[in-house]
Amino acid sequence: MPTLAHEMLREIYEQPDALVRTLDLYLAGDGLKPEVAARLADWPGPTGEILIAASGSSRHSGLYGEILLEDLCGLAVDVEYASEYSCRGGPGYIDLRHPSVLVLSQSGETSDTLAALQEARRQKHRTLAITNVAASTMATGADLSMPLGAGPEKAIPATKSFTCQLAVLYLLALYEGARLGRMDASAIAAHTRELRALPALLGAELDAWRDQAASLARRYSSAATFLYLGRGIHYAIAREGALKLKESSYVHAEGYPVGELKHGPNALVSERVPLVVLATVDRELEASVMRYEKTIHLLREMKAQGARVIGVANQDDEEVAALVADCIPIPAASEYLLPLLEVVPLQLFAYFMALEHGVDVDRPRNLSKAVVEDQLT
Repeated sequence: MPTLAHEMLREIYEQPDALVRTLDLYLAGDGLKPEVAARLADWPGPTGEILIAASGSSRHSGLYGEILLEDLCGLAVDVEYASEYSCRGGPGYIDLRHPSVLVLSQSGETSDTLAALQEARRQKHRTLAITNVAASTMATGADLSMPLGAGPEKAIPATKSFTCQLAVLYLLALYEGARLGRMDASAIAAHTRELRALPALLGAELDAWRDQAASLARRYSSAATFLYLGRGIHYAIAREGALKLKESSYVHAEGYPVGELKHGPNALVSERVPLVVLATVDRELEASVMRYEKTIHLLREMKAQGARVIGVANQDDEEVAALVADCIPIPAASEYLLPLLEVVPLQLFAYFMALEHGVDVDRPRNLSKAVVEDQLT
């Protein structure tokens, strides 16, 4: 293992172990834990509606969870900024919807997400908290809690807590899929086997991703802005990759759906504004192949336009590699687990870009690990 000079890099390297600990909280062999299923059965409401409230990286986890719960479980999911949800209607506001509310926070002490939880409870919605601190205000204040097994996270940029959030949301989808009869025991077993294999898959790639990210950071250190692009569930990772770059290195970046580039942002693309395009594919899923083919079409156009593109693609994908300036290889996985792999090289790229710009990567300016009340405006 290389020398881990900063907490952020150490925590990136801790992700395989953090994921194993998290999975062990909710899985028994290749199956779900009956006691967890019994607890979670009390959370969903009869309407099949879920509202996710979160901020920052946790909101990007929520965007991932939205598509996961809709696609795998047939639920109707809405994702809100916690800071907006908590002050939407004023003291007398009555929400005519009746969603179950999920709040996401690494610390469990983020003030705007706590305010969203308080508002949900005022509306008498059933609440579930996913946090990294089992005894936090949020975890103990919600009706139910699904803690992470990430362990303490010291660096301000969230890395291992983010991937563990994705894993717990995937587990929540399995529990909901089983409860709703959308997945039988064999389907659950197949999902859990792939989940169990993922930490080792991730760990095997860390050193290669680290070396490539360091090289890419040197090559792209003069860029003024990056545009991160992803389709479907990968859009959440485009958003997270852009945020990680901003908060870690102070280099501006934005995340967009792939199809939105032509609706304005393409005017920015130039030598100093490269693209990072998530172009992975699950060839066993028709919808994933369709999204991939549309992304390939855009990459062809960007190559003709002369854009500088970093592609994130399957390890064996020669087509993407031929269309981009640089290609980060991702091991094969199913559509809904690819994001847990994709985000890690983006975390490493943000880390090395921070080093290129002389930033104290563990303590970026103007930021703290948990946004508490006296920091809100």
